Amino acid sequence: MTFTFRPLDPLKDAELLHSWVTHPKAAYWMMQDARLEDVERAYMEIAADEHHHALLGLSDGVPAFLMERYDPAHRELVGLYEPRPGDVGMHFLTPATDRPVHGFTRSVITAVMAHLFEDPAVARVVVEPDVSNKAVHALNAVVGFVPEREIQKPEKKALLSFCTREQFLAAGVAA
Repeated sequence: MTFTFRPLDPLKDAELLHSWVTHPKAAYWMMQDARLEDVERAYMEIAADEHHHALLGLSDGVPAFLMERYDPAHRELVGLYEPRPGDVGMHFLTPATDRPVHGFTRSVITAVMAHLFEDPAVARVVVEPDVSNKAVHALNAVVGFVPEREIQKPEKKALLSFCTREQFLAAGVAA
């Protein structure tokens, strides 16, 4: 599967995003009760933030998943670990579907990681999924993430994990 990326448009894409983030399968996104306006506002804030960016992953030009990239020295993980130069934080969300495609989510996380490492300034990707999100821990391991420790964030207990460019390449999933 080949994906392309484009910046998320908080107003034009809000309805689609709202359907994704409020679905029961997106519980770890923590926007289950969000109204359309809440989603617009949240992504307008991201669009205005120099340290946080939201992108849509496209398959044949059609939105297929959401990806967020952030600077962990300024967002999400401030004070929870010692950031290194070249660290970038990442979130991704694949929407629920009635017709799952085998390997889709694995293809998505692989494409997200490859996209992040296209930036030569990125040396290491940092993630902080909920400790109980076993499915994402397994996906993270496939692309080379190594868990470091559990951390307590305001909204969840998270598993702080890292993946260097070398670990991603060694995982053998990059195209």
